[in-house]
Amino acid sequence: MTTLKAITFDLDDTLWDNHGVMARTEEGHYRWLLEALNAWRAARQEPALGLSPAGGGNDYLQRRQQLAREVPERRGDFTWLRLRALEAQLEAEGLPRSAALLWAAAAMNEFHRLRVQVTPHPEAAGLLAALTERYQLAAITNGNIHLARQPLAAYFPVAIAAGELLAPKPDPTSFLTALSRLNVAPECAMHVGDSWLEDILPAQQLGMHAVWVSATGDQQLPPRVHRIAHIKELPSVLETLDKRR
Repeated sequence: MTTLKAITFDLDDTLWDNHGVMARTEEGHYRWLLEALNAWRAARQEPALGLSPAGGGNDYLQRRQQLAREVPERRGDFTWLRLRALEAQLEAEGLPRSAALLWAAAAMNEFHRLRVQVTPHPEAAGLLAALTERYQLAAITNGNIHLARQPLAAYFPVAIAAGELLAPKPDPTSFLTALSRLNVAPECAMHVGDSWLEDILPAQQLGMHAVWVSATGDQQLPPRVHRIAHIKELPSVLETLDKRR
């Protein structure tokens, strides 16, 4: 077996639980926008917008989905989709384009402030610190979290936002980009992630080792693929691979 030189990681639902964070971020940044914008309009003696958190939020979602259909190459660039959808919604409410652009950007700044408030699994930092002594590490994510604002950022000198490459996983582009920046061949690398479709299959098809983080699943796994229930079990997989060399 070739020597393992690098490990790439998915982020959301691999190194932390993401569902609660996204729910709070989704609701929180849009509510912030409406409250801040209506306060600004009140100070200018202008009427409040005819948007509510529920109704406006649903319209915002529908606009993002429509944009993803109309501009499929941007379907994984979630920041772009959100910005354009907010700009269009605010213009439709009668804001001048200049104001719509500024307020949409401000709302996305609030989105990223909330989005980064994830809590990594307690074992994550220690695990990554230990891995850096033996392997090169990289992050590959479809999400739009600003990793540089996150405590785990120091462990990932290479961080790939697949949506910004206009090639969200399972497109192999993000994997190949990470491997190129690490200067490592696929067979000498491992990818760790929670999505069978977006993480495990593309990595395995490129010839990488892959570790599927899934609490359930008893199907037979293809070559070079391993399953663990939690990221803290990764060292045992690496030990097993070491023994096979």
